[in-house]
Amino acid sequence: MTLTSGFISELVGREVTYADGGREVAVGRVSDFVVHEPQQAFPPIDGIVIKTGGKHDLYAPFSTVEEITELGPIRLRAKPELAPFAHEESLYLVSDLFDKQIVDINGRKVVRINDLEFANVNGTLRVVAADIGLAGLLRRLGLKSFAQRFLPKVHENIPRALIAWDAVAPIRDTSPDRVRLTIEKSRLSKLHPSDLAEIISELSAADQARVMKSLDDETAADALEHLDPETQQAILEDLGTERAADIVEEMDADDAADLLHELDEERRQELLAEMEPETAGELRELATYEPDTAAGLMTKDFVWIYPHRTAAATMEKLREISPDTDFIYYLFVTDQSMRLLGVLSLRTLILAAPDATIESIMESDVVAVHPEQDARDVASTIARYDLLAVPVVDDDGIMSGIITVDDAIDVLLPEKVRKQLPRFTARHHRAAPDVEVLP
Repeated sequence: MTLTSGFISELVGREVTYADGGREVAVGRVSDFVVHEPQQAFPPIDGIVIKTGGKHDLYAPFSTVEEITELGPIRLRAKPELAPFAHEESLYLVSDLFDKQIVDINGRKVVRINDLEFANVNGTLRVVAADIGLAGLLRRLGLKSFAQRFLPKVHENIPRALIAWDAVAPIRDTSPDRVRLTIEKSRLSKLHPSDLAEIISELSAADQARVMKSLDDETAADALEHLDPETQQAILEDLGTERAADIVEEMDADDAADLLHELDEERRQELLAEMEPETAGELRELATYEPDTAAGLMTKDFVWIYPHRTAAATMEKLREISPDTDFIYYLFVTDQSMRLLGVLSLRTLILAAPDATIESIMESDVVAVHPEQDARDVASTIARYDLLAVPVVDDDGIMSGIITVDDAIDVLLPEKVRKQLPRFTARHHRAAPDVEVLP
């Protein structure tokens, strides 16, 4: 095989022949190439689809290829076989990828494939890159020679726009009855949620659902939190109740509650019915609050402790529960009825004498907000007192949750900006509400 590298479009339409005794028999022309393991970094081309002009296409395993040159027919050692030749995970390079949207993992954007580059590696053609540039389009349209001849300076200055195959993630269906992400879905999972959300927002509604279905629940939840409410609702409708509920369960409680608040009552109850009772109960309560109030911003993921325990005992218990909660910068001191008595920082606890009681080291003059307080007032309070979180306390002094600084800032920023900010709070499967440091 003399061909060392090239582009798929340059091979499409080539005549295919095979040796039959002493004569060469023409069987048709190349219409496509098949890759059985597209998840490989640079997958080998496993076969050639041949258009015969008849009712059925033919298929030639690549192992039967005798010769591929820069010009001229593709020669086979044996007569090609009839269909069926499809494999469950097969990817058809022309019909599945040409002119299709893909995700450029490194560039964190949605682009369109104009051509595919291959290389000859020890006698096997491997797909090495996707061409998303003008050069690929000219090649596809058969205008490359025209540009080289009549527009040489323009042709020379056309930049190469290739994406290495291991950074490509196609997102289209390859058949109507099989929804899948054709390239290893973990590639998308490695993107920052904000980047992934921006990519999803550029897709059609059908492709948005396809990408979300391909992700694990936690990654999907991360991305969903960064999307606007209209897109969130549309995706949930396309996902189906059970999967949608699994993803919403993984969202931060306050974000999940805001989303549920926007849904109609019937849809909200359908999703809640599919969730774990504890999570559903928490979200059901949070979803009743208006989003622009303190209660609408709060999360129930916080650590509360009793005043008579020692610093040493509290530290020991914190070591046990630390994997179950993300926000332990502040410890909130309450009595058994959850009446807020005081607060102390983790730093204060660490520096305290081991036998010091929590009551002796806590700050009793606590800055708190009321559940019905306006969200902008909450943000101002957090900024004024330079807090990482503020407790939400009702008229009777009962603590119901906390508002973290990231959620407070949200109300002051444009939606596009706030969706890109990191989050303090934890996922439901990692956090139990009102985590108590027991005796």
